[in-house]
Amino acid sequence: MLEASFLNLSDRRPEDGAVSVWPAWQVREDGGATAWFQVRLAFPDGAGVEALAVLADGNISLEDVRARPAISLDDLTELADWIEGPLCEACGIVTGSGEGDGGCAGTGARRARPPWPPGIQGRWLVAEEYRAAQQDGVDPVLAVMCATGHSRRKSLRMIAQARDAGFLTPRHARRG
Repeated sequence: MLEASFLNLSDRRPEDGAVSVWPAWQVREDGGATAWFQVRLAFPDGAGVEALAVLADGNISLEDVRARPAISLDDLTELADWIEGPLCEACGIVTGSGEGDGGCAGTGARRARPPWPPGIQGRWLVAEEYRAAQQDGVDPVLAVMCATGHSRRKSLRMIAQARDAGFLTPRHARRG
């Protein structure tokens, strides 16, 4: 029986969790399609997360997340690391090098972070990844996440640092 007040994904080991992904339904309209997928992350102690993911225009997003026990906001970010590989694979998103192709960098439930250069070189590479994804018409934040192996929050921070270093244009025009 579960007695914890939060799931605490960061305290769990990848080999203890099992991720399952299966198609739920698909809607075709105007030559395109939107597909929904059920995602389940289950642990032997009965803890788990169920999510509904949607694939539209090459982008994956989560529409609904339910966890037992409850999941904290910090662990919601951690959830992406657990389900990203199997979800990308089920959605048919190409797994690859992450060199601007919009594909995820791994297919396991969790993957080791690839080495990413620190400092100015890392910021320049983040900017390159971001611009390549924009040119390919895919989600640039997802491309940076896949290339670096970091969570969405950390990837957004790295993108902001690349902007501050002058490698990307400012996000908003400043009013003076």
